[in-house]
This record gives sequence, structure tokens and C-alpha cells, in this order.
Amino acid sequence: MPVGRDEVAAWLKALCRVYADHKAWLTELDAAIGDADHGINLDRGFLALAAELDSNAPADIRSLLQAAAMSLIRHVGGAAGPLYGTFFLRAASACAGKERLEAADVVALFEAGLQGIVERGKAVPGEKTMVDALAPAIEAMRRSLAASGGLGEILDAGAQAAEDGMKATIPLEARKGRASYLGPRSVGHQDPGATSAWLLVKTAAECWR
Repeated sequence: MPVGRDEVAAWLKALCRVYADHKAWLTELDAAIGDADHGINLDRGFLALAAELDSNAPADIRSLLQAAAMSLIRHVGGAAGPLYGTFFLRAASACAGKERLEAADVVALFEAGLQGIVERGKAVPGEKTMVDALAPAIEAMRRSLAASGGLGEILDAGAQAAEDGMKATIPLEARKGRASYLGPRSVGHQDPGATSAWLLVKTAAECWR
């Protein structure tokens, strides 16, 4: 079943709820190795997006994703705003001119978003960042797509790989951002960015299954 404008809007609205529900957890994770504001910042950005969607929701997929990007860039502090803003901007570009997204288009959306994050943050897998959740998620999506999986199967595979990647950040030493200042003391803590990235993919799977 293709994903249309209404399904994309439903995903964004669900993310608003998910990040509100997980604000305290994400902030607690960030308190251990960062500035203790990751959950607070994401909740603020998505709360602003929710208000915008309620008052003046864009009419097409690309514009919806662009609205998400602008809201996060304007309202989310720290590294998360520019990184997630870039994710949604690149995702929007990947959806230009499309009224419906087939399974391959959804994978391309996430691929474009990840590429934007990598270029913006200069991170690679193994550095204890959101890339550690997103990169394996998208690789799993590609494999499922190549095996002729349906959209639900593709996204479920991505969500599981993102969760595994998120948990795999616990023994890693941080190499990027505020957490890198801790050096070996960052080992033993789950990365908050990888955690919010898992929620991003997991929520898409739940909305579009």
C-alpha cells in the first residue's frame, strides 16, 4: 500500500507524541554523556511542528517534510536541530513531485535523510551517534526491498536493525559531539541520538505497516 500525504502527516504527528512521551528518557540518557537536553529539545521542536500541522498543514509530501525540517532547525537546540532538520530536508528532496510513495520511495527517503546527516555531522558508524541506528536500519531496509518485501516488512526490518544499532552504542566510546569529551567514561551508556533515531524509524513502521 503506497504512502500518501495523509500517511506522512500521520507519521509526523505520531512523532510529536512519541518524543513527548519519551522526553524524560531521552533527557536522562543525555544527562549521562551530554547536556541533558536531548529529549527536551526534540519535544520542543516537534511540539512546534504539531501546532503548525494543526493550523496550516502543507498540502503535499515534500512540503510536509520541509515543514518538519524548518520547525526542528528553528526550535531544537544543540546538534539535534541541524541534524534532524537536514534529515527531513533531504527526505523532502527525495520526495519531490511524488503524490504517493511506493516501498522503494520510502527507502529512498530514509537513505537521503541519512546521507544528509552523515554529510552534516561527519559521523560514521561506530562513533556512538544516531548514525549507529540509522545506517543499519537503512541497510536492513535495502535488503528487505531487494528480497521483494512489502512496506511493512521493510520498515519492521529497519526498526529492528535500528534498535540493535541503538543498543550496540552502549559499549562504544563516543567520538563525536559533547559525549566525546568524556572519552572512556562515555562507555557503558546508550547514545541518546541513536535512541531518538530508533524512535524515528520505529514510528514510521508503526504508522505505515
